[in-house]
Amino acid sequence: MDDRLPDRINQTPSLRAVYETLLRYPGLGPFLAFQYTIDLNYSRMLDFDEADFVIAGPGALVGVSKCFAETGKRSAEELVYWVTDRQEVEFRRLGLRFDNLFGRRLQPIDCQNLFCEIGKYARVAHPEVPGVAKRRRIKHSYRPDPRPLPRPFFPPRWRLTIPEG
Repeated sequence: MDDRLPDRINQTPSLRAVYETLLRYPGLGPFLAFQYTIDLNYSRMLDFDEADFVIAGPGALVGVSKCFAETGKRSAEELVYWVTDRQEVEFRRLGLRFDNLFGRRLQPIDCQNLFCEIGKYARVAHPEVPGVAKRRRIKHSYRPDPRPLPRPFFPPRWRLTIPEG
């Protein structure tokens, strides 16, 4: 706090600049600094377009490697943007009905997370295919919880219209 981090973050010109500011701190690697950047951007502190910047985390790198046999030398981040940009076209082309989040289309952070989940799912469904991380097992198994979920909270800046009930 001695170096006025909140003030400096408040004065940054972009989401990438917030990320670069956080990345300078010991113990924050690229993905954790990105996660904190997105979390701060969901607060009232920042108001950048969340689609402006994405970092593919380790899990997303695995998912990308399992989805694309050939990337054309595109980075994982470029592929995340490509998937984000083409989502409606591809859903239509494949005849898939996708229920977005109360009118909110998938953002780059969402697609990055999807690639991470694909990597985990593929690790269970196809353990013979190691992917770029060479991992073959899942750390935690799913255990159902019979308790009802609380009503979800979404960042107000998303301006979602959520039906009651």
